[in-house]
Amino acid sequence: MSVLVAIAITTGILSGIWGWVSVSLGLLTWAGFLGCTTYFASPQDGVKGLALSVATNMSGVFWAMVIIQLSTIAGAEVIGYVITGIVATLMCVQAKQTWLNYIPGTFVGSCATFAAGGDWQAVIPALIVGATFGFLMKASGLWLHQKINQPASAMETAKAD
Repeated sequence: MSVLVAIAITTGILSGIWGWVSVSLGLLTWAGFLGCTTYFASPQDGVKGLALSVATNMSGVFWAMVIIQLSTIAGAEVIGYVITGIVATLMCVQAKQTWLNYIPGTFVGSCATFAAGGDWQAVIPALIVGATFGFLMKASGLWLHQKINQPASAMETAKAD
């Protein structure tokens, strides 16, 4: 079995579980899938990839709230666009920091916050749990691939003879 098929199988199983968990806990299912996608697309794997995904998603939530709050205060629609442009620039510049250097993760967190109408309290747990599910999907797929494709031990080979 290829790595891709193994990850596909565990992703399918855990996606169904995520759907049930998210509904059971009142989490935004779609936002969790964005967190999961952030992990899968992360330039890093493992726990470092999970940490990078969560950190950048959370910074995106923060920046979205900055845009929402400042635009509300400004009142004029055109000022909101200027604020958005300035903040989007800052979202990219923050990537100078190693732990925030995954710009798409930042934009995913921001977009999720806008899509939820600024309800950051609903977005944050869904993104975090979703990213964790992404980590588990890939890790369990790699485990499955290894288990299925590991060579038979000498004892198993001797029994087969």
